[in-house]
Amino acid sequence: MELQLDNFMLYCSSKNLSQKTLRSYEQTLRLFSIYLEEQFQINEVSKVKSAHIRHYIKYLRERGKYTVVSDNASMKVNHPDNRTDFKKPISDTTIANYLRNIKVFFNYLYNVEREIKVNPVESIRNIKPKRKQKPLLDNEELVKIIRQFDTTTFHGYRNWVVTRLLLDTGMRIGECLALTAKEIDFKNKAILIMNPKNNQQRYVYFSFKMSTDLKRWLLYHDRYSHSDYLFPTIRGTQLDVRNFEKSLRDIGKKIGISIHPHQLRNNFAKYYLLNGGDLASLSRILGHSSVEVTQKAYLDFTDKEIGEKYQKHSPLQNLKL
Repeated sequence: MELQLDNFMLYCSSKNLSQKTLRSYEQTLRLFSIYLEEQFQINEVSKVKSAHIRHYIKYLRERGKYTVVSDNASMKVNHPDNRTDFKKPISDTTIANYLRNIKVFFNYLYNVEREIKVNPVESIRNIKPKRKQKPLLDNEELVKIIRQFDTTTFHGYRNWVVTRLLLDTGMRIGECLALTAKEIDFKNKAILIMNPKNNQQRYVYFSFKMSTDLKRWLLYHDRYSHSDYLFPTIRGTQLDVRNFEKSLRDIGKKIGISIHPHQLRNNFAKYYLLNGGDLASLSRILGHSSVEVTQKAYLDFTDKEIGEKYQKHSPLQNLKL
């Protein structure tokens, strides 16, 4: 099992998958491997059956968050028992992700490496969690968040610009933190995303207001940093996604608003559609593989949002009748 897991991770690395995806695969599979060893004394991939995977799904629903880790030493560092959500039920979305990762692993063993004769995930259906509607942050909430940043400090000013840029362009936080100044085209108000999630380069676009913000940031950046990264750490290294996520989350806590970088991308998409943008252009800006992917991700408007959009586009309201 250990050998095949290492081979699988090498295979995934060769496909240039993101670090986040690689971490997700490895964590899931190592936890699953520990479970198989402890519960069924199985350490060979050929001995894993569909029933073992179904038992594992049942076990995940019962065990609670952060009660098991792949490296026990990490518990002494991270202290998961201090978390407010320690032992709370694992969400269907998380379990669905675990199952998807396990399926990718066994499909690799069956279709690519031919290491197993029977594929144990073949008969297991995907878990389809219920989608939760993601309400928009209203104008007042967005203003509160933006005003919380201390723009007199390097990292405060940097995070202020990053937050505004995510909201204005809809790019992913990982894409944003990998940017360099040479990828900005001020003439066309566009940014070339060089290392996107799907490895297909694309342009995102920014507003006149954001153009001013970026020009001012570049002047400030060049006074205090020699880093090629557009939004570096004070030491000049690439800012880690998790560090920015924590900073944004802490900003939200001060004013009682739950906020995450992906929410800014989500809000960009929804406001783009509510303000009259079309799905086809939105799909390209977001870097989705198809319009259908965009529809699934961003068409979960609340009744209030639908009502506001209706008022803008009502035939009676907009026609001289």
